[in-house]
Amino acid sequence: MTTHSSIPLAERLRPATLEDLVGQEHLTGEGSILRKALAQGKIPSMILWGPPGVGKTTIANIIAHTLNVPFYTLSAIAAGVKEVREVIEIAKHQQQAVLFIDEIHRFNKSQQDALLGAVEKGTITLIGATTENPSFEVNAALLSRSQVYVLKPLGPPDFLQLLTQAMQKDAWLATKNIELKETEALYNIAGGDARKLLNLFELVVDTLQEDPIVITNQKVMDIAQQRVAIYDKTGEQHYDIISAFIKSIRGSDPNAAVYYLARMIAGGEDVKFIARRLVILASEDIGNANPNALLLATNTFQAVSMIGYPESRIILSQCVTYLASSPKSNASYMAINKAQSLVTQTGDLPVPLHIRNAPTKLMKDQGYGKNYQYAHDYTNNFVHQEFLPDAIKNTKLYDPGKNAREDELRRYLKAMWKEKYNY
Repeated sequence: MTTHSSIPLAERLRPATLEDLVGQEHLTGEGSILRKALAQGKIPSMILWGPPGVGKTTIANIIAHTLNVPFYTLSAIAAGVKEVREVIEIAKHQQQAVLFIDEIHRFNKSQQDALLGAVEKGTITLIGATTENPSFEVNAALLSRSQVYVLKPLGPPDFLQLLTQAMQKDAWLATKNIELKETEALYNIAGGDARKLLNLFELVVDTLQEDPIVITNQKVMDIAQQRVAIYDKTGEQHYDIISAFIKSIRGSDPNAAVYYLARMIAGGEDVKFIARRLVILASEDIGNANPNALLLATNTFQAVSMIGYPESRIILSQCVTYLASSPKSNASYMAINKAQSLVTQTGDLPVPLHIRNAPTKLMKDQGYGKNYQYAHDYTNNFVHQEFLPDAIKNTKLYDPGKNAREDELRRYLKAMWKEKYNY
């Protein structure tokens, strides 16, 4: 009789090839970026960004196995500069060594800087895995030397495929007579995490002493000893809760906003993730209706980064209730959207000569800076002159919102520009 292995099911079933990997077809399917790179026998340094349990570590292992190159693994939680340098020193004497760093967003600047030279020289091929937006958490210099690939959360079709594969391929599960009568509880508790799904499935099968083993939502919930309605910071509810949180603040409801904040805190959400969203919202949804909102949100991010839980809950609550109670405006957000659209449509229009910089005599002779009027030399520090390229002059992009603060800005702009921009 086949005995139950001590190795977790998720590890026993870890894919060895891209063909075996479930999900992420945009990266691993036929004609995809990674498949082409592997076929050519060389890959770039990369950052794999996505939620837990969607294949980041697996992809790194498949790459090293396929290329048959030295493969080193470090965890940013346990490793430091010393360990990084030791791997780099070994890799100097090898060809195409791959260094995989899990949770690379936890490396500080000096730790990330220790990788720069080796990545730039090709001493190592870096594969970093992160659950956080690398634009915020990975140094710009290291990010510029790496390709960023986004991995997607797994959905019910992927989960069903994983469970079916597990029952067919795992030696222990293949001896069981298993009926997947209901799977919603498995999916909901696992969120988008394949590893969590498979290990929970193994636990349920191992616990149930029946033949056939009929998987139902109630049995799964009883065995997992938790409610399906749990907040899971890696699953679908993560996105539902953060959506409700942002929309409650935008809708000026501090009561609902602080409730969803409490849901995220109870679920163990990263304090910096919450604070970062508040900084974005302060400009996108409040903007010049209350400029202090961005100041408070930015200070909140700095404060919670230094303090952490549990005290950060108070700081977050102060910021959330303030933002929710502030007047709202998306005028700045709409202005940059219009401006970017205009740039896309019109391309690189020439800057008017009178506002160009003229650091050399030749530029001055060509008219650069000629007839520029210095605003501070005029009444109210203002003088009429054209700043936009001729092809789009008189184009209004910023339209102040209808609130007390921006009404004041509108009156000022109207007084200065008369009817030029139709304020």
